Amino acid sequence: MTEYTQYLGFWTPGPLELIIILVIAVLLFGRRLPEIARGLGKSMTEFKKGINEVEETKDDLVNDVKEMGNEVAKEAKSAAGIDESEDAMS
Repeated sequence: MTEYTQYLGFWTPGPLELIIILVIAVLLFGRRLPEIARGLGKSMTEFKKGINEVEETKDDLVNDVKEMGNEVAKEAKSAAGIDESEDAMS
């Protein structure tokens, strides 16, 4: 019984099975298949746009944090009385 279970766990459809699945999909969905494919394409496009927006937002946040860190460092040096020209010499 365990051999049969392991066999099912690693089963992948071959070319014949894929053709059978495709024929069944065409029979079931028929006229709606192009509509479904169009909707899937639009969904993928929106998903990619969302990912790009997240990456841009992340980059903006990283840059803002770096700028704030530089400003804090400048203010700390100013408060400590360290001149930036002295810092550049050492």
